[in-house]
Amino acid sequence: MGYQAQGPDVPRQSHLDDREALISEHEHKGKTCRQCTAVFNVVNSIIGSGMIGLPYSMKQAGLPLGILLLFGVSYITDFSLVLLIKGGALSGTDTYQDPDTYQSLVNKTFGFPGYLLLSVLQFLYPFIAMISYNIITGDTWSKVFQRIPGVDPENLFIGRHFIIVLSTAAFTLPLSLYRDIAKLGKISFLSTVLTTLILGIVMARVVTLGPYIPKTEDAWVFAKPSAIQALGVMSFAFICHHNCFLVYGSLEDPTVAKWSRIIHVSTLASVFISILFAACGYLTFTGFTQGDLFENYCRNDDLVTFGRFCYGVTVILTYPIECFVTREVIANVFFGGNLPLVFHIIITVAIITVAMLMSLLIDCLGRVLELSGVLCAAPLIFIIPSACYLKLSEEPRTHSDKIMSCVMLPVGAMVMVAGVVMAITNPQDCTHGQEMFYCFPDNFSLTNISVSHFQLTTQLPVLNISIFQ
Repeated sequence: MGYQAQGPDVPRQSHLDDREALISEHEHKGKTCRQCTAVFNVVNSIIGSGMIGLPYSMKQAGLPLGILLLFGVSYITDFSLVLLIKGGALSGTDTYQDPDTYQSLVNKTFGFPGYLLLSVLQFLYPFIAMISYNIITGDTWSKVFQRIPGVDPENLFIGRHFIIVLSTAAFTLPLSLYRDIAKLGKISFLSTVLTTLILGIVMARVVTLGPYIPKTEDAWVFAKPSAIQALGVMSFAFICHHNCFLVYGSLEDPTVAKWSRIIHVSTLASVFISILFAACGYLTFTGFTQGDLFENYCRNDDLVTFGRFCYGVTVILTYPIECFVTREVIANVFFGGNLPLVFHIIITVAIITVAMLMSLLIDCLGRVLELSGVLCAAPLIFIIPSACYLKLSEEPRTHSDKIMSCVMLPVGAMVMVAGVVMAITNPQDCTHGQEMFYCFPDNFSLTNISVSHFQLTTQLPVLNISIFQ
């Protein structure tokens, strides 16, 4: 009888247990999805426009030293991203409810002057990145459209200026009007996939095109004096500190341990892609490598044309993440973090319009990456996270985090000062929109070719046009 009395309750209880299990499984999948989204957002933020300048940083530093520096910058990026969240935990500004976490961290650590300095840097870096994205879009897609049969290369509607305006109105502005950065997760995933395709194209061309490009005399030098400038480009490429609190806040139940795992995975994936891209790009062109690698490839190279198209899409998909940060800084400084919908739209349109107008006036990507790297990226990566942690932490001086922070501070200051001086006194060459000498069949037999400061006295080989098909 007792068994029969309990009979009707058994399936009901089992049903409730199954329902709870399903809910628990759904919540677990949701949390996992949020973490994956965070990884893609961080990777997408790192391998944005800065990646295209990494081969040039190998030319500046020397290939062996350049690779070592790239590993070093990636390690410091990983360390400082975790350090920022630790500093936020120490200051009590690491909660999702706090709308201005990064600014609050610096404000509570160094007061209003620190808050103001950070706000300027945190606005300038992504804003300059937005300008660089527009430059890349105009440069790459103009060459893509020129390859369409029957299209006049001088047509106004395939010019870089028109393309920048069109891509802004049709793509970057609508995407930037989102209010939740987590919604960009699928976009960031697509951007990462496209970046992998671009990497495959660059790797293919180092094999099929590299042997036909004459190597410069200093191609294999271990280190060069302009390594500091190379650090600026690398810092620009790897920095994502300006949006790390946004991504951290998008996590379900954010913790320092969870954030550390996400950053380790993101940084590892980013440095793997970056080193392959930098090394293959440099090995193809050595001393002729430009600040924008795609400027090195010939316009009749259809495989690279596809790569240009993919990269143009990638930077358009990365653009909204940078716009999120610039808008958040304005919201925090002038609106206390709460931005009404009308002002959200007005400020977004204003930021994107100004960035578009400036990108129409600037056409040398390498100089943009270099100056932004030493002026904005260096303090955001090396100086601010270390300074905040050193002041807030009560750990002993021998603690590993404090030792590393003490090393990062002077290194960051040195990179910043020396980088600005070298960028002004030794500006890089820019051959924007010009075909390289090896793209012209009539030049196959030329000798004594001088490009920039490299003087070659070698007979150029006859290129097999099939490598461009």
